[in-house]
Amino acid sequence: VTWCIDPIDGTVNFVHRLPGFNVSVAALVDGRAVAGVVVSPLTGDTFTAVRDGGAHLDGTPIRCASPASLARAVVGTGFAYDPARRTAQAEVLARVIGRIADVRRLGAAATDLCLVAAGRLDAYWEVGLNPWDHAAGALIAEEAGARVGAISGGPPSERSVLAAPPAIWDALAALLVEAGAEAV
Repeated sequence: VTWCIDPIDGTVNFVHRLPGFNVSVAALVDGRAVAGVVVSPLTGDTFTAVRDGGAHLDGTPIRCASPASLARAVVGTGFAYDPARRTAQAEVLARVIGRIADVRRLGAAATDLCLVAAGRLDAYWEVGLNPWDHAAGALIAEEAGARVGAISGGPPSERSVLAAPPAIWDALAALLVEAGAEAV
């Protein structure tokens, strides 16, 4: 078992005393998350999942949303610390935002992934994440029924993470490829 721990996911939020930071812990076996927990100290929300055991919020089972279409989806994303990369990511967002209902930028990948799991966000994508940013949250989203992977296929990685209900995953992935999301 390898432990993948982010003691403060959403560090900028934490430093600026903004909500949205969390503690994220995942247990990996052969590089694959088998258990995860994400705790928000401000709200007290505790998201958990065990592979093939479903996802829970404070012990209650959760499921991802079922938006009617990509055009009606509220989608979360994040931006890199590097100004040049952040500018390129904003240009991608400009190419995407007119084809979805709206976008949210909350500042912590694990939180965003858990919000997809709970149906509070319809989908989430980001590029340039470290494994500790997404390991627990991605498992929780997947166990809540979301499809989770890299935008152009394969497992979530530093290249990209996309979490969405199966009904809109392909359309959102295609839109993000068209917008050049993984090229930034």
